[in-house]
Amino acid sequence: MKSLSKEFFEIENNEELTQDEKVNKIIGTTSLICAPVAIQPIPFADIFILIPIQAFMVHKIAKIRGINLKESGAVDVVKYLGGVVGGGFAAQQTVIGLYKLGPPGFGGLMSIPLVAGLTFRMGKTMDLYFREKTKGREPNKEAMINAFKSGKREGKKINKDDVKNKM
Repeated sequence: MKSLSKEFFEIENNEELTQDEKVNKIIGTTSLICAPVAIQPIPFADIFILIPIQAFMVHKIAKIRGINLKESGAVDVVKYLGGVVGGGFAAQQTVIGLYKLGPPGFGGLMSIPLVAGLTFRMGKTMDLYFREKTKGREPNKEAMINAFKSGKREGKKINKDDVKNKM
């Protein structure tokens, strides 16, 4: 728990890391925290658990990037993300839910990499959003979509062994 606290809850205070390193640790750790949520067996119920965790990740990224965003405002930013990359986000949430309609336990195990990857993609996209905001620019929708897509490639590096090591 001490490691999680240092890696997640207090990371913005770690002066040994650059902003990019802090953000990458937050995104990676959040992805690994969200992955086991996929094991819960009720179809579509994990969204009510995942969104608050992912919103906290968004809040932490904003804080690291120097943007004062209340945790309640993080949910609005997650909704904004859903609007920009809505099709991909909604499709993955649907697949995660549909997996759980299959044999008990199987769907949860199959959705672990999907949940980790989706969280990773969300983090990378939100980081771009906040980096643009700190420059006083409105994030370009196409750049946000590209960040979401490239986050998929990076997110595939998160595997089941990483999840087991964090649990």
